[in-house]
Amino acid sequence: MNQKKSLLLRPHLVYLFLAFNLYYCNPEPHTSKNNLDEAILLDTSSFYYVDVKNYPVKNKKLPIGIFDSGTGGLTVMDAIVNYDGFNNQTKGINPDGILDFEKECFVYLADQANMPYGNYPSLNKTDVLKEHILKDVQFLLSNKYYQSSGDKEFKIDKSPVKAIVIACNTATAYGMDDIEAFLKKAKLDIKVIGVINAGVKGGFENLSNNENCSIGVMATEGTVLSNGYLNTIIKYHSDLNYKGEIQTFQQAGIGLAGAIDGVIDYIDTRANKIRKEYKGPSLTSKDAKIDLSILNRYNFDWSKNRILYSGEKNNPTEIQINSIENYIYYNVVSLLEQIKKSKTANPLKVIILGCTHYPFYKNLFAQKLEELYNLKEDGIYVYRKFMHKEITLIDPAVNTAKELYEYLGKNNLSGNNELSKSEFYISVPNVQNKNVKLDSLGNFTYEYKYGRTAGIIQEYVKQVPFNKSNLHPEVIEMLKEKTPLVYKLITDFNHTNSKTEFIRSNNLVIL
Repeated sequence: MNQKKSLLLRPHLVYLFLAFNLYYCNPEPHTSKNNLDEAILLDTSSFYYVDVKNYPVKNKKLPIGIFDSGTGGLTVMDAIVNYDGFNNQTKGINPDGILDFEKECFVYLADQANMPYGNYPSLNKTDVLKEHILKDVQFLLSNKYYQSSGDKEFKIDKSPVKAIVIACNTATAYGMDDIEAFLKKAKLDIKVIGVINAGVKGGFENLSNNENCSIGVMATEGTVLSNGYLNTIIKYHSDLNYKGEIQTFQQAGIGLAGAIDGVIDYIDTRANKIRKEYKGPSLTSKDAKIDLSILNRYNFDWSKNRILYSGEKNNPTEIQINSIENYIYYNVVSLLEQIKKSKTANPLKVIILGCTHYPFYKNLFAQKLEELYNLKEDGIYVYRKFMHKEITLIDPAVNTAKELYEYLGKNNLSGNNELSKSEFYISVPNVQNKNVKLDSLGNFTYEYKYGRTAGIIQEYVKQVPFNKSNLHPEVIEMLKEKTPLVYKLITDFNHTNSKTEFIRSNNLVIL
């Protein structure tokens, strides 16, 4: 009898023992094996939980959410806040001299700690990428953020959003369907706008219906691998009943987005010799090989360590690109080499800048194209027959702004806010998470960043306000020069918003 009782009790003792260990011995309190959407929708103890049942859907007073893998998405925001395509009284399609989003405010998130997003697919980490994207959405939907990277307790006074713009091409390609499925599961009627459809639409608007031409797509490796642009071009060709032949050529800009955001794997302006940690184009790169036989066509700027090399300059044994300008030169030449080698290509007429970072340097792309149009070797034009003299560079952000404005108006969601109240957040490594691996500069190591496993839901990062400590000085100067209105909004956020008191008290404002 006693023996039977003992046997009956053992399973319960085992259960209690396991429960005790799981609860008290788990090294990460915010770590679980749950599906991420379940953590967001069901687990009230999770950092990621959002009370969707009480979400203020269709509230015109809410801000618009925008996210990107880094600061490049600010080009999309810049296009939106500067957009004047409609008459704000009649809602007709004609400019009236008044900014169309003057009475809106925005919440912007740069997932800087996890970027570049474009690398995840090529490393077979698409599932990890999709988790990052859903966490970006969760942040925009939630009220949580950290005031600084060192804070252990989060704040809960951030506003949720009434619409979401995916300012990242890779995130659009790999995450759009998942985001829409999640919002449907959450029963949240929130519009999501991605940049790929907008970019392709802008490209077709520059073509006549029956002309034969080529469209170039310059994007991250991940976006190229997704064929998001290629498939959308094919779809639009059919939907618009386009009569001409369109050929599409894609150039994966390995390292360019990272270089623009100052990621150490791709650029280090302090370096003066070949770097071991470098991951960009080189003579020995498998996926982004610099071709010595056409070195003159790249026309790299070798001054001030903008090119790092070993051996002799005229006969290098290795080359590493170390400036944004040289990254652009490499990628534009590489695109035209693709077209040239195809031999049967139609002339290039349109290039879609399929990464939000690239429009920062739209003028530089145009200058390089003009240079290559006029390039001669042995008295013969190298590329002229493969390209139109005037190639249109498409920034998908303009069409994104148009789609967003039309959606807000149609759904009675046009706001009565102040643009100056916009907020800007950036992800930084969560140093309280003992699993995190950092390099000497305090960023994720390359191996850790792309070696993580999907399905273990934990706080890898913290979202904190933009400030001088988490933005590269060159990025700040670039924003000041190329996106002055957005730059002013960032400084307004730093100087006047209640959420940035820590920044002001620690002299971290962006001046």
